[in-house]
This record gives sequence, structure tokens and C-alpha cells, in this order.
Amino acid sequence: MDPDIEKSSHELLLRLAGRLPDQLLWRFRDWLGEGAMGTLARTLPRSLLKHRIDLDQTEYRLLVAGLIPHGADWHQVSSTLGVDDVTETRYTFTQSAPEWVNSVDSVSVLIHATLRGRPDVGEVRQSWRHLGVVGEGGAKRVLLVTALNGLPRLTGELQRVLRVLGDEEPGVEVLPPSIDLTGYHRTALANSELVCVGAVDTGSRLVAA
Repeated sequence: MDPDIEKSSHELLLRLAGRLPDQLLWRFRDWLGEGAMGTLARTLPRSLLKHRIDLDQTEYRLLVAGLIPHGADWHQVSSTLGVDDVTETRYTFTQSAPEWVNSVDSVSVLIHATLRGRPDVGEVRQSWRHLGVVGEGGAKRVLLVTALNGLPRLTGELQRVLRVLGDEEPGVEVLPPSIDLTGYHRTALANSELVCVGAVDTGSRLVAA
């Protein structure tokens, strides 16, 4: 896959975290990781319109760069450009795991074993996402990983690990070391804990010491 197209598509899907429904977002990321760009080009613009998710100028350019070369419908793509500011995240995040998570968290243990000291991986953190008031309703684990290369494929790999462990709509945010973070990611990182560190220094910490 063309690296510029891959980069544009991955960044767009990062920016859609917290806006596009989880059951769609993880699937789109899985397709990107597998290189199924034709499928992604046919379905993502239509899903954005169906769920009334407007894109800002930067996101629109990413959509054009990533999907038009793979046959996305121009009319659908052009219709995604919104006139209003992008809505900030409606979620809150906490560092502490909910009570239903065992004291020995098997998911964190496996992620630690998978990514600790791994080439091209920097910090690995996790946060717990809540819709509305913390403690009312469910909490969702969100992994936050910095990586230098192969970001879509690493995303797909970690999503498959979490699905095997019971998370049907995994939240995996694999971030390049230099990116303009969304409010969703800034809030998640500010309320996250370190799981492990890979083999590389990405040049900056996700969260200040």
C-alpha cells in the first residue's frame, strides 16, 4: 500500500475516535490493517453520512487523500465536509479500573507480554472510558500506544487480541509520535496509566512525568 495513503487513512480513523460508533470504527481499522482499501473506500463515506458525522477541512483532505484513489464515491466524499466545528468528545476517562476488573488484569498482563520491548513501539498506556457520569453505565478499556511504523497493522493485531479476550468492539489508539491530538485522545491520555514500554524512544512522552 502507498505509505501516504496508509498514513492519511490511519490518521483520519484516529480523528474519528469517540465520534464514529465503536462497532464501525474497529472494523474500518481492521480493514485498513489488512489492506482492504476498496472495501473501506466504499463503506466509510457512506457511514459518515448515515451517522451525520461532519468532517473539518483537515479530515476532509485526509479522506480524499486516502480513499479517492481506491474508488470512493466523489459525491459521498464531498458531502462529508461540514460547516460547523467538530463536536468535542462526550466521554469522560478515568485511570482507575472499574470494580468488575480482577485485581490481576489478564488483559493488561497479555498486552504487557506482547508489547514490552517490542521494536517500533514506544509507550503503552490504558484508560477507562465512560459515557456520562463515572460509575453510571459501563466502562470501556482504551489502549493508547505510540509506534513508529506499521501503525494500521499493529492496531489490527491488538484489536484481534482484545476480541479474543472478550472485547467485541476494542478501543485501540495507535498514535504516531508527532500528531495533533484530538480532545478525545488528550483526555484519555491525561487519565491513563502506563502498561509497559516498547524498545524505542519516540522522542516525547505521551504523558508528562
